[in-house]
Amino acid sequence: MKIILDAMGSDNAPDVEIQGAVDCLKEQNNISIILTGKKDLLEKKIETLKLPLDIKSRIEIINASEVITMSDSPAQAFKQKPDSSIVVSAKLLKEEKADALVSAGNTGAVVVTSLLIVGRIPGVLRPAICSTFPSKKGYTALLDVGATVDCKPEHLMQFAIMGSLYAEHILNINKPTVGLLSVGEEEEKGNDLSSATRELIKKTDLNFKGNAEGRDIVNGNFDVVVCDGFVGNAMLKLGEGIANFVFVSLKEGVIKGNIFNKIGAFLMKPIFENFKKRVSYDEYGGALLLGIKKPVIITHGRANPKAIKNAIKVAAKFITEHINNEIEEEINKNKFNTGVN
Repeated sequence: MKIILDAMGSDNAPDVEIQGAVDCLKEQNNISIILTGKKDLLEKKIETLKLPLDIKSRIEIINASEVITMSDSPAQAFKQKPDSSIVVSAKLLKEEKADALVSAGNTGAVVVTSLLIVGRIPGVLRPAICSTFPSKKGYTALLDVGATVDCKPEHLMQFAIMGSLYAEHILNINKPTVGLLSVGEEEEKGNDLSSATRELIKKTDLNFKGNAEGRDIVNGNFDVVVCDGFVGNAMLKLGEGIANFVFVSLKEGVIKGNIFNKIGAFLMKPIFENFKKRVSYDEYGGALLLGIKKPVIITHGRANPKAIKNAIKVAAKFITEHINNEIEEEINKNKFNTGVN
């Protein structure tokens, strides 16, 4: 299978993308990579690595002379930078020159470009970004975390379908439980949107367990939690902020502490390392943009090579599991819930 990697997306591009791609190719013999970006630069970087032929032969470079930065407006950048690595990547995907796309670039630009160039799966009303949260019981899939900020009940119902398939195939959860993010677990709590959404999801054959509260995400009481992109993005950024606060506080406590604090920290180092691994985004690679005709994975702008490598692996699994085919089938099976014929 062939996967496109936007080589100019991350904060430390293209070194991070190149190393992540190489690390993945060393582990996965069935994958080849298309790097999109400034061709001369990419060729020079790869040449310095002195890669063996079996790795180098599986790397193709497609020139993209422009770069969409994190500060660019997604809609304007799409029009003003037609030769950007993100736009070029999306066009290659649409033309079926590859099977999936991975980018650590401007999230909004990736969403807009994927939507306008690659297009939605037939029947899907809106795309959703599905992120993975660590929990007491493993991982919880949360969607949407930023693709669609204004949602209707039928959008959220479709998110529940797509999120359930994600949890089943990517997180390997049998009959994943689904919850609707609300202000209380009681059915009568919520607003008009949550009430209408709840009734739609009940009509599906999903393993729907009702309302989920914010703490349920990390407690692992649901495998999939559904919300609109406005709330989901706020939850995602809050989670990142809390994790960073914990790390910084612990580090400061050790540095400023006495000898006994330092000894205690040394003895607990394996526990701290395990915690860091659980909450680190580089362990699961990135977030899937669900609802697009071809798999698109968005990873963090601060991604390291490990995050890039794992994002490519997620893309490969998405392809081999034929998840988009199942999404289309389940969405069309539940068209009666959307009012769309």
